[in-house]
This record gives sequence, C-alpha cells and structure tokens, in this order.
Amino acid sequence: MCGVDLYIRGKLEAVLPEHRFTTSDAVDPPDLVIADIARIDANDVADNYPDVPILGYTNHTDTAGLRRAHAAGFDQVIAKSALFERTREVIEGLIASVE
Repeated sequence: MCGVDLYIRGKLEAVLPEHRFTTSDAVDPPDLVIADIARIDANDVADNYPDVPILGYTNHTDTAGLRRAHAAGFDQVIAKSALFERTREVIEGLIASVE
C-alpha cells in the first residue's frame, strides 16, 4: 500500500480478511500495489513496481490525479467510492491477472 491512510486500510482489511496488507516498505514483493493517487507520485509508484499490478484510487473530483495515474501506467484507476463498492471484485481480479 502506498499512501493509504489507516481508515482506508482498515476498511480493506475488514472486507478481505484472507489477504495480508502491508505498507510499501515491506521486505517481500507485493502481489498488488494499492495507491492513494492524491497522496503519492504516480510515476514513482509505477517506476518502483514495474512488474506488479497497480490499483490507484482517489476522489471522483480529482480528475487530474486519475489522468496522472492512467498516464503512469496503473493497471486500474477508480474513484474511492468504487473501491468500496467493488472491493473484492477489483482487487481479486487484479491479483488473478498475474497468477
């Protein structure tokens, strides 16, 4: 997770208890990177995780952030509200795409 606040992390952990969530400074390489576009540099995240699916999210009004994440090459970019409406579908779909 990159730039994800504790509230969002807690919600994701509650919905997907079978998955292990760690911060971006973890030792093991991740299966998926989840990034809060408003709190990170999209290009830095994409450069640091070139072989890992990246899911970016932000407020629906942050159209510039959504465009930056798309341009950086994120695998999926969604509004924060969609992240919680379709959490399991989005995250498990991205993880399955690399298995």
